[in-house]
Amino acid sequence: MAIFEVTGSRKLSGTLMPQGAKNEALQVLCAVLLTSEEVHMHNIPDIRDVNLLIDLLADLGVKVNRHSPSSCTFKADNVNIEYLQTEKYKKQASGLRGSVMIIGPLLSRFKKAYMPKLGGDQIGRRPMDTHFAGFQQLGAEFNYDDADEFFTVNASKLKGKYILLDEPSVTGTANILMGAVMAEGQTTLYNAACEPYIQQLCAMLNAMGADIKGIGSNLLIINGVTSMQGCSHTILPDMIEIGSFIGLAAMTESDIRIKDCRIDQLGLIPNVFKKLGIQMDFIGDDIHIPAQEHYEIATFIDGSILTIYDHPWPGFTPDLLSIILVVAAQAKGSVLVHQKMFESRLFFVDKLKDMGAQIILCDPHRATVIGLDKVKKLRGITMSSPDIRAGVALLIAAMSANGKSIIQNIEQIDRGYQNIDGRLNAIGAEIIRK
Repeated sequence: MAIFEVTGSRKLSGTLMPQGAKNEALQVLCAVLLTSEEVHMHNIPDIRDVNLLIDLLADLGVKVNRHSPSSCTFKADNVNIEYLQTEKYKKQASGLRGSVMIIGPLLSRFKKAYMPKLGGDQIGRRPMDTHFAGFQQLGAEFNYDDADEFFTVNASKLKGKYILLDEPSVTGTANILMGAVMAEGQTTLYNAACEPYIQQLCAMLNAMGADIKGIGSNLLIINGVTSMQGCSHTILPDMIEIGSFIGLAAMTESDIRIKDCRIDQLGLIPNVFKKLGIQMDFIGDDIHIPAQEHYEIATFIDGSILTIYDHPWPGFTPDLLSIILVVAAQAKGSVLVHQKMFESRLFFVDKLKDMGAQIILCDPHRATVIGLDKVKKLRGITMSSPDIRAGVALLIAAMSANGKSIIQNIEQIDRGYQNIDGRLNAIGAEIIRK
């Protein structure tokens, strides 16, 4: 198991280019199964989860021509559905939560799919009911083998229907969308997720010949088509990585410019970091964070303590609450961080408390952070990364701390962040991978 040895209290200076968006990549890669024609993909993040999904597609029979780490051509003209019943597939898919999104394309084009019980980040319950209920309303039938923990899904004929989702699940919306694009008639998807990832998927599907209206809203109208064609698609820069870099700059008093951010697609992210007192300059499509010794958390108009919480888009993304929490630990002032969506995502605060942070974990969903205003620095410790986002939050804490820190289980970080140690070392960090 690899580790990071991090020497803290180093100020960084330079430019960072965000990788392609992980969450979008997992969706649009599954969409290549909808057509036998070539699909050209650009700005693919070179990260563990995405590479595992590409390997799975290749094993399924999709031709993969990797022109560079970020550019691929896919051609799914000889898909071997029977591979989905092999032990190798069960092992691949069970360790990669994003693989669930192959169900929609497979049902749409091949009328059947198979899926083991899924793994992924240990951040609380993440039921798949939204996916399955949507497919069932389109006409699919599910069978679950308790002994093998394996789903078999059949759909001899999918028919469009009005579907009211029980929650605006991003992966659920993506999966049902891909299942509906070649269903007979019209599908109305209400309470759909509308994150930029979903907007990008919809744009790609339309470029492939789908007929989707209402993009950017929570009401999507999908008129079924008989076939899909190839296309070319470019993945957005990763908004979670951009937010992570903003937090990193503030915590380490660094001068960092983040290039080509697609600021128009970041939603509330810059404003939430501004509420923590972080200065930002927008230069074209770049974000410049100047070095600042102190930053102060805002209060509500009546003077009460600020609360930052996650909410479905266009609200604040839950994937950045771990970063917000660690950045607040060295701000002036206090903030209540309310993680509504996942009940285990705040448990990593125990490690921050061991580093000297003043945090009260109120319950599994809420933590109050009393900022140290950098009067007292965090101290380096040995810790383990529990999930992707907490792992990077701990890396940021270690880079700001006095002394050396050891971060174990960095495979979790590698699942979502491309060569993070190499890129940060290039602008002055001291992170050794062992």
